[in-house]
Amino acid sequence: MFQSLSANLERAIKSLKGQGRITEINIAATIKEIRRSLVQADVHYKVAKQVTDAIKQKAIGTNVLTSVSPGQLFTKLVQDALTDLMGGIHTEVRLTGHPAVILVAGLQGAGKTTLVGKLGHYYQKKNKSPLLVACDLYRPAAVEQLETLGAQLNINVYTEPLEQKPYTVAQNAIKEAKSKALDLVIVDTAGRLTTDEEMMQEICMLKERLTPSETLFVVDAMAGQDAVTTAQAFNEKLNFDGVVLTKLDGDARGGAALSIRSVVHKPIKFISTGEKMQDLDLFHPDRMASRILGMGDVISFVERAEAVYNETQQRSLQQKIKTNQFNLEDLDKQIQKIEKIGSIKEMVAMLPGLGKAMPALPLEDDLFKNCKVIIASMTVKERRNPHIIDQSRRERIARGSGKTIQEVNQLLKQFDVICKMMKKVHKKGSNLLGSLPSLLKKRSAS
Repeated sequence: MFQSLSANLERAIKSLKGQGRITEINIAATIKEIRRSLVQADVHYKVAKQVTDAIKQKAIGTNVLTSVSPGQLFTKLVQDALTDLMGGIHTEVRLTGHPAVILVAGLQGAGKTTLVGKLGHYYQKKNKSPLLVACDLYRPAAVEQLETLGAQLNINVYTEPLEQKPYTVAQNAIKEAKSKALDLVIVDTAGRLTTDEEMMQEICMLKERLTPSETLFVVDAMAGQDAVTTAQAFNEKLNFDGVVLTKLDGDARGGAALSIRSVVHKPIKFISTGEKMQDLDLFHPDRMASRILGMGDVISFVERAEAVYNETQQRSLQQKIKTNQFNLEDLDKQIQKIEKIGSIKEMVAMLPGLGKAMPALPLEDDLFKNCKVIIASMTVKERRNPHIIDQSRRERIARGSGKTIQEVNQLLKQFDVICKMMKKVHKKGSNLLGSLPSLLKKRSAS
C-alpha cells in the first residue's frame, strides 16, 4: 500500500546526500517534497504540515555527528515523526472480565465479519477460548459467513434467529460462554451509517448493555480520508477504544493509516493485510514507519515465522539437510509454512533492502502454485526420492499436473539449487529462515 509514498520519501531524502550539514536552506526543498508526498498519499494537508513542521524544527537544531551523514540523520527524524503521527507506541487490547468481551463495529463492507474470525484465530493461538457471536441480523449471509469461519477454525459460534434483537443475542451469548467456561466473546455487528440514527442508537445500546472490555472500530484503509471522517463521526457517538485497519494489502494511497490516529485520537490496535485468517497483526507505529521508509520490519517477520516454525520441527529439518535427506515432500511442507507466514509480497516488504526492489521482482501471491501442483502429481516414492525421477516419470508427472516437461525439469533443477543453498546456510550455522531472502530472490529470478 505504501510503495508510492515510500518511493517519494526516498527521493526527497536523497537530495540531502552529499551535504555537509543540515541547514534551513538545504532542507527547504526536502521538507516541501515530503509534505507533497504525504498529501499525495491522502494524508490531510493540516496533518502533513504539522508533521513536516515538526521534522524541520528538529532538523535545524540537530548537530550531525561525523559518523552519520545528514541524509541518514534526516531519515531518522522522518521515521520518528511518522512514528509519532501513528501513535508512538503500540497500545494493547484490554481483555478484562469473565468472559472478556470485544465489540466490533464499522461500516458495511469494511470487513467486520472476516475480522471477527481473524480475532478468534489470533486469540485462539494465544491460548484463549473464544466464542464468536453473530449479531449482524440484517444481513443473513453474515450469520452463515461467521458459522463457516467458525467451522474452519474450530471455534464456537453463537447464533439465534434473525428476528431477535442484537443485544438479546449478545447477552445470551455471554451466558453461553460462562456456562462453557469460554473466556473471550467477540461480537460481530451490522454495518451502519452515522446518518442512520436508529442503527447508531442500536450499537450504542449494545455497548451500554454489554459493557465490553474493548470496542474496536473497523476501517477500510482503501477508503482514504473518508475512513478518517467516518471514524471521527462514529467516535463521537460510540466512543470506541481502538481502530482496526483492514485491506492494507490494497493499492490505495494509505493516508488513513497515517492520519487516523492524530485526527480521532484513538490508537490503531490491529492491521489486516489479506483474506487469510492469519493475516492479522498487532499495529506497531515504529515498525510501520520503518516499512514506509523502506527499512523493512524484521521483528514482525520473525514473530510471524516463530508462529509457524517450532524448535522441534526446525531441528528435524536441519538434521535432514545435514544428512542429505531433504526431499520434495519436505519442500512442499516448507512452501505451506511460508504461505502461512503471509503473502510473498508482504514478506519481502518486511526484509531490509528487498522492499525497495520489490516492484522490479516478478513476485506473485501464487508464486509457488506450479511447484505445489507438480509435486502433488508425483507418487510418494518420487517425492521422497527425487533422484529416481527419470524422463518417463517426468512425462507422466507433466501430464498429471497439466504442466510442460520444461516446467517439471525447471522445478527439479530449482530443487537441486535450493538443496545446495540450504547446505551452505547450515554449514555457516544459520537457521533456515535466515536463507529465505536468498531463496526468494533465486526463485523469482528463474
